[in-house]
Formats: sequence, C-alpha cells, structure tokens
Amino acid sequence: MKSIKGILGGIRQADQKFALFEEKDRIMIGVSGGKDSMVLAYALIQYQRFNFVNFEIVPAILDLGFPGFDATKIKEFFTNIGSELKVIDCSDVYKILKIQQKEAKHLPCSICSRMKKAAMNKAAKELGCNKVAFAHHADDAIETLFLNEIYGGRVATFQPKMHLERANIDFIRPLILVREDEIIACQKEEGIPSFLSHCPNDGVTMRASMKSLLKDIYKTYPTSKGNFLTMLSNYEREALFYDDIYLKIERKDLSFKPVISAQDALIEQKIRRQLSIENFSLELKRFIVFKRVKPIGVLSYLIKENKVVDIVDIALLKDSPKTRDVILGFIENSLFRQTNPITINVIDKTNEDICLKRGYKKTRRDGFSKYFE
Repeated sequence: MKSIKGILGGIRQADQKFALFEEKDRIMIGVSGGKDSMVLAYALIQYQRFNFVNFEIVPAILDLGFPGFDATKIKEFFTNIGSELKVIDCSDVYKILKIQQKEAKHLPCSICSRMKKAAMNKAAKELGCNKVAFAHHADDAIETLFLNEIYGGRVATFQPKMHLERANIDFIRPLILVREDEIIACQKEEGIPSFLSHCPNDGVTMRASMKSLLKDIYKTYPTSKGNFLTMLSNYEREALFYDDIYLKIERKDLSFKPVISAQDALIEQKIRRQLSIENFSLELKRFIVFKRVKPIGVLSYLIKENKVVDIVDIALLKDSPKTRDVILGFIENSLFRQTNPITINVIDKTNEDICLKRGYKKTRRDGFSKYFE
C-alpha cells in the first residue's frame, strides 16, 4: 500500500500545481497496456474516491493494427477492478506506417505519434470526453527535455496540461511528478499486470539511449535526479537568452522582438488596441517591431503544414509603406532560410501595393500568395 499512497500523493500534488482536474470532467485515459498507463488507470480509479473533485474516467486503448494485438487480458483486468476498457479500432495506422516506411529499417515514429494523437482526439470526442490523460511521468519529461536539447536544439519538454484549440480538448499528465521507480514499485505491490508493446520499434528508439545516459549522470551526480525535475517548473530561477532576442535588420535601425514575456504581451496589446487589431490566435508567431529602442508596430504569422506560412499582419503605429516593404522582405528571407521551397501568403489586405510590387498574386480570398524556391 505504501507505493499507491505515493502515486496518489503525486497526482494530488500535480493537480494542485497544474489544475489538472475540474468538476464534471469526463476524462479518457490513454491505455497502452504498459506499466505506466496501467498504473495510471488503477490510480485514477482510486483517486476518484477522494472528495477533491468530481470527474468521470473512460479507459481506452487504440488498436493500431500492429500484428499480435489482443486486448482480451487487459479488458479482463479492467472488468475485475470495476471499470470498462474501450477498444478503439485504428487498424489503418499500421498499414499507413508500412507504406511510409519504404526502405527504412524502422517504422516512422514521428508519423505514428501524430496519427495516434489524432486518433485519440477523435476517440475522446466520440466518447464525450473533454480531456485525455496520458501516463507520461517525471522521468519521461526529463528524457524528452534532453532529447530536444541534444537532437532538436531547443529547451522543451511536454506540458503537464495542454489545450488543443482546434480539437477543443485538453491533454493532461497526472503522473508528471511521479518517478518511474515509484510506478514499478506500485505495479508490484498492487499486482497490476502489464503487457508487452506490439510496436516493432519498441526498445530501439533514441529514448532508450537517453535513459541509459541519464542513469549514468544520476550515478555520477546523485543530486541531479531531483534537480532536473525541479528545474522544469522553477520559473523564478529561469535565466536563458529569450528576453534578449531582437532580430535585427542591418542598416535600417529595425528589429523584431518575439512576444515571450508578460511585459512583451502588454506592449503588444497596447499597440494592437491603438491599431484596432486586438483579435489574434495564440498559435501565431508574434513579434513587436522596434525602431531602435522604441516599439513602433506588430508582426504576426502562422506556420502551417506543407511548407506554407500565412503572414497575418504587418502593422505600424505611424504607417510607412517603405518600412512595411522592408519588413516583408526581411520575413521572406528569414522564412526561406529556414524552409525551402515555401509558399508565403499575406492575409493583411492593407499590404496590397507592397505585395503586388514584390510579385505576389492575388488569391480568391482577397489575400496574396507567392511561391519561393
């Protein structure tokens, strides 16, 4: 019983810190059959009994079509603990992955991940759920941070709680403050079964090598294990380069500051109110335009799939077509250096003269488009 109390305490701590559960939530638990998701489901069934918040859970497993998949024993376990496991037919996923694999040694994990998330969203909606709970734990979060730093050049890991605007659904990770060794201990003490993954790539991913690397680091520097988890939410001690980023246009005294901090957002909102363009999506890449040290306007664009970017607005407090032309040229060059070929759409109709001068074509939606290669 000691370990399940620790797991429940970790879930409670995560809920208090990240506001994961709300009254009348209907939460789909993403079950894979592995130890993490089985312990999560078992623990959330226990957690429901406490009078913290009233919510429903719907355990569900995706049948992705991998050879040998059989959910019979997993369903029996859930029946024995007074719950019902939903099996969602997504068998086309494996067929598509095999087509995409081509001559590669392993199935494409990135495509599989995107397809699984889409299938999860669809299943949650069909089951009337407003949230999906995943079983990622503290060690997963740290491994993801290191993977992104080493292979992606970015300081990032998954979030304890994330709202997907388009799907209008929340992803939550109730085990985010729970360590993997606690989950293993709980599984043994409570007799919770787990089932081998049917994924052909299981055990051969970069994550497996990251586990090995971190194990060596923890052995050499024991305090790092706790500190790595602490740093993920230690916002008071964060000190990176973000607030010093001003993307400069040479010889024009112009620069672009990404909207990152609360102070940035206040400056941006003030400019937008003055220009009567208050509405914008949080999915946009947003910038404040500076003339030397003075904020003079805003810029925002949306990076879409298939190498397409929509420039939503280039707006200045004191309008200057020449300055807007310089800004558009700078953004074109920056985006093209990052991705090519690329299609750039300018949605802001006030830039018609500049767009036509730069070779853009008018679109049916009264915007402007140009293909760069």
